[in-house]
Amino acid sequence: MLFISPPFGNYISLDDTISVAGSFTLNPRYGLLGQIIKTLTYSYVHNGWINKIGLRNNGIDWALKNVSEKSILSVAILNKSDIKPLLEKIPENRNIELNISCPNAEKKMISSGLSDFINNKRKWCIIKISPTCSNTDIDNYYNMGFRQFHCCNTIPVKEGGLSGISLIPYTTNKVTYIKNKYNDTEIIAGGGITYYNDVLHYKAIGANHFSVSTLLFNPLLFTQFYYSYRRGT
Repeated sequence: MLFISPPFGNYISLDDTISVAGSFTLNPRYGLLGQIIKTLTYSYVHNGWINKIGLRNNGIDWALKNVSEKSILSVAILNKSDIKPLLEKIPENRNIELNISCPNAEKKMISSGLSDFINNKRKWCIIKISPTCSNTDIDNYYNMGFRQFHCCNTIPVKEGGLSGISLIPYTTNKVTYIKNKYNDTEIIAGGGITYYNDVLHYKAIGANHFSVSTLLFNPLLFTQFYYSYRRGT
């Protein structure tokens, strides 16, 4: 399956894809448009897009009312005390992705105490990891009960979060580790996917699914990729 990750997953729904919307926090964090205008840039030094949006969003209540139930809700938890109200608000059968790895917020995401989000009513309860997380971190998430991993979020750099082809070695490393150690996992590989050959690379090392986001900055290239992907699956 092909996933369309935020921010494009907020707006785009295509055949043979799953859109991921968010990331949403318990309370609204306004200023999304301003942060996009101020911080979204293409870096020729890093050969990728950089942003410092920092989880600007309308909050989980808005998301539950306005985001299609066909989409997966990306949820970010900034405080341990947010876990209980989020569990109370989000229906048990609503598909979610827990974003524990945004590098642009003013504080680190909560990445412990998340096992209560896992239940057999959700088809998807994904944990989205950082490209720089340790293997010990991955082991801890597995031991919490997570079996669906999204590798990976943006790379933390001085200017913000870096996406694009620089992620490929990081994602390759994480996918390889998880799949070699835990063969009962489902892995979504994302980062730097530009051509169908990138999908074949991730598939060869054990990824089950694939995600794109940065690629949609180039609609022509994405269209070529999308039809190549559909022909190849």
